[in-house]
Amino acid sequence: MNTVATLPVSEASALLRDLRRNWLTRRAFVVLLPTVAALLSLGVLAAYWPSVRWLALTGILLLIGWLIWRLVRLFKTDLPAVTRYLDRRFPQLEDSTGLLLLPPENLSLLAGFQQQRVAERLHSLRSSSDAPLLPVAFQRPALLMAALLLAAGGLWWFRPATEAATAAAPALQLHFEEPPTVPGKLAPARVLETRIRVTPPAYTRKVAYAAAQPSFQCPQGSQVRWEVRVSRNTEEPPVLELGTRRVPMQATAARPTEFFAELPVQTSVLYRIRFAGRPSDDYAIEVQPDQAPALRMVTPKAYTLVEFGRPPQVAVEVAARDDYGLTRARLVATVAQGQGEAVKFKEVVTDLSASLRGQPTQATLRHQLRLPSLGLTYGDEVYFYVQAWDNQQHMTRSDTYLVQWEDTTVQESTLDVSLGVKSAPAYFRSQRQIIIDTEKLLAEQPRLSAATLLERSNAIGFDQKILRMRYGKFLGEEAEGNIGETAHAPTAEPEEEDAGMGSVVAEDHVTQEKPAAATEEHHDQDGHDHGHAPTNPNVTASEARTAELMEPYMHRHDDSETADFLEPAVKAKLQAVLSQMWDAELRLRTGRPQEALPYEYRALRLLKQVQQQTRAYVKKAGFTPPPMPEATTRLTGDLAGAGAPRYQQPQAATPITQPTVRAALRVLGQLRLGQQAGPGAAAALDQAGGELARAALQQPGRYLVALRALRETSAALRAQRPLPSASLPVAERALTDLLPPAAPAPQRTTGANRLARHYFQELSR
Repeated sequence: MNTVATLPVSEASALLRDLRRNWLTRRAFVVLLPTVAALLSLGVLAAYWPSVRWLALTGILLLIGWLIWRLVRLFKTDLPAVTRYLDRRFPQLEDSTGLLLLPPENLSLLAGFQQQRVAERLHSLRSSSDAPLLPVAFQRPALLMAALLLAAGGLWWFRPATEAATAAAPALQLHFEEPPTVPGKLAPARVLETRIRVTPPAYTRKVAYAAAQPSFQCPQGSQVRWEVRVSRNTEEPPVLELGTRRVPMQATAARPTEFFAELPVQTSVLYRIRFAGRPSDDYAIEVQPDQAPALRMVTPKAYTLVEFGRPPQVAVEVAARDDYGLTRARLVATVAQGQGEAVKFKEVVTDLSASLRGQPTQATLRHQLRLPSLGLTYGDEVYFYVQAWDNQQHMTRSDTYLVQWEDTTVQESTLDVSLGVKSAPAYFRSQRQIIIDTEKLLAEQPRLSAATLLERSNAIGFDQKILRMRYGKFLGEEAEGNIGETAHAPTAEPEEEDAGMGSVVAEDHVTQEKPAAATEEHHDQDGHDHGHAPTNPNVTASEARTAELMEPYMHRHDDSETADFLEPAVKAKLQAVLSQMWDAELRLRTGRPQEALPYEYRALRLLKQVQQQTRAYVKKAGFTPPPMPEATTRLTGDLAGAGAPRYQQPQAATPITQPTVRAALRVLGQLRLGQQAGPGAAAALDQAGGELARAALQQPGRYLVALRALRETSAALRAQRPLPSASLPVAERALTDLLPPAAPAPQRTTGANRLARHYFQELSR
């Protein structure tokens, strides 16, 4: 009986091992297929996109490491794990597949029967279907592999045209100092040609190109590759001197006479190539940095009032421009609903990126501000601004614009103006107190909710508005609710006098404002003129002369000339104060106390300047001699050493600027006159060459030729060769331009001619 049972059990064990091998192979393919596609994509990225080459190589190494770890872990799956997976997948195996791994002689009679039963069922499952017992899903890995292969194809298709652009790269000739040739000796090695290839960064979306001149321009972050071909190989390769960096060039594979160096360039710099002990001339690389987007608001204006009967909508049109491409834009609107203490704010953000598809360099952003959809009603306001980003995430924000919906519920009539209502005295805070309240609000901001913060900030903004209106009256501005109120009270009643210039600038106390109606109640019988027309037209000549004589002493309310008591300079500063207060109020009303604080401080500082400007200062003059001891000099009558005091303002000695440039100019002057230069002449010229190189970075077209001439002169001095006569004046002019302008020296004026002297003599009689 045991012999009959052994054959199917042994075949079942072999079947389990075969199932494990096939299952692990299929699972390995599931892991390998998308991984190989990903490696291919990263390889294309590393091969054809130099700006992200190191990032792609790092990704390749990480992906290979993950693949090895995943395959090792996968093939550690043993037969017991396979049997457990079969038990979970096929209930008819009755969780007994693990018995097939045990030898039959070690099992009990009941376990042996169960082992034989499981072996028969496993054989029947294997023979009943051609599908594998342990299936593996290939759909998702296949889709992922297809997507990665498409990505690799896209990266290859849109690769920077490095080969096409550089195949026609012109061979540039860098100027090297030619060594003297010695007959009978091998000619020294020299650079035959140089090619420069520039690969702009990916954000510029520009193809690679070849530099047409040794001095060239490139975007910031470009990858620049120098390729040189020499006449013969030497012990030391060519060295690229890029600014302060010295980079030895690498030999090209299978080309011993060709070398290359590739470096990213972030700032403008000078470079030269040194080979066989001889440097080339200096050449400039001008880097063009990426600029932030520029926004210009076409419509609307800074302030727009939507009048009654007009459509409650405002067209917003913004012209955006960037040097390489715009990616995102949005409009941020802050809605102010209600009035006074019941005002509420909310922020609405609208995306304007629909017109920026394809990253255009110029675009027109359009949006329709529909006031009802924003929740506005009559009397409400909306503040908005526009933000734009480029493909380097540089952000630009426009100014803030205001749109107000006219309030039709406010009714005014001429009868309301004539009604004399004695309102309560208006108290207003000083500018210093507003600053204290703002700083207190900023200190408590982390503990406040957004609604509480907006409410308290709006309250401070209301105090700022009252104070602004208070100072505005001194410049002729009308305050709300007090139309026609005078700027100051009459001087005949000092106890009822409104705050004058002292209250304008005094900021250390709280002042009380009295309305015009409460301050003065005049009638036609008060005994002084109010500027009314005479009620009796039959005025005699004597009465008219009497009125004319009394005119200068009359208290007239409508005299605009006497109402202006401020100097023009003081009025200009008060206008600046009102402007700063308005900016602070705007930010306080919109819930931005942190941004309002600088404007509040500037307003206070200007107020203090007005206060100091209205005071008269007399500088103390004269000489206060030191005290003399009575026992020695005092009262002796000795005048030895006495003299009138002389005040001389100490003048600091002007430091000698550019000493290296001045030393080089002295050397060039000696050489130009044919004199023998000293032993340190070449070193002095080299030191001045550093100053000239820094100037050539800013203006290469002006100083680069002079720098080359200075280097030629220095090299000729070291080699004791004849000096290049054409290089001396060029270098001398450039070094002279680097010196600061000389201080003006006093000059003696020429005497007047005889006719002028005779004219002045006649005038002096």
